[in-house]
Amino acid sequence: MITLSSDFGSPYPAAMKGVICRESDARIEDIAHDFPRQNVRTAAFWLTQTLPYFPPAVHCVVVDPGVGTDRDAIVVRAGGHALVGPDNGVLIPVARELADEEFEAFTWAYDDPPSTTFHGRDVFAPAAARVHDAGVDALETLEETTPTNEYVDLQFPDPAVSDGGATGEVLVVDDFGNAITNVPGAVLEAQFGGTVTVDGASVPVRRAYAAVEAGTRLVTVGSHGNVELAVNRGRGDDAFGVGVGESVELVW
Repeated sequence: MITLSSDFGSPYPAAMKGVICRESDARIEDIAHDFPRQNVRTAAFWLTQTLPYFPPAVHCVVVDPGVGTDRDAIVVRAGGHALVGPDNGVLIPVARELADEEFEAFTWAYDDPPSTTFHGRDVFAPAAARVHDAGVDALETLEETTPTNEYVDLQFPDPAVSDGGATGEVLVVDDFGNAITNVPGAVLEAQFGGTVTVDGASVPVRRAYAAVEAGTRLVTVGSHGNVELAVNRGRGDDAFGVGVGESVELVW
């Protein structure tokens, strides 16, 4: 199986699928092609929330603001999976998830591709097909790979947590408008059914969106395990006035 993830929208992923179908009989599954354009950190976060639910596969990820520059192409072997994409950090957080911190990285050598603006089609799709057909355990034997310990290491910021509260930041905002923070949900366990102060305002802490009236703000823990700021049938980012990268302070 080869999965595809990108910020390409349409129709560019179709060209990548065409290349893969021409070079491999791999089953192809789309993860998403509507990641925020050129936003490496957001794509990296969502990959940690999706790829661990797949059986071992080759995952081709192309969110690549540096396309056409001298940034490397890499392949990462992690927990029976292989991740193929640009060396800009997008693959590393999910590699940690898949392999419980133990993963191996390889640079991927390629000649001058037909296009300097579409390495998804000309570099990463054929690389994914080749890795799939060779097998994840055979990466060392491929002429294109060179083991490396030098790669862009993207890490999500750590929150500050104390007995009386937590300060973190919004990592991503999903399509529902839920503002997902880097604060671990475990800090709220004793607060469910009560309230916390969010940036100076008292907000109910509930386990489900519908536990408050429609249009009401709440603090909850999402399926990702992190604290999120939400509104029942509304947008949490608008209601709390926060966006990606902005600070959030919780006090209880």
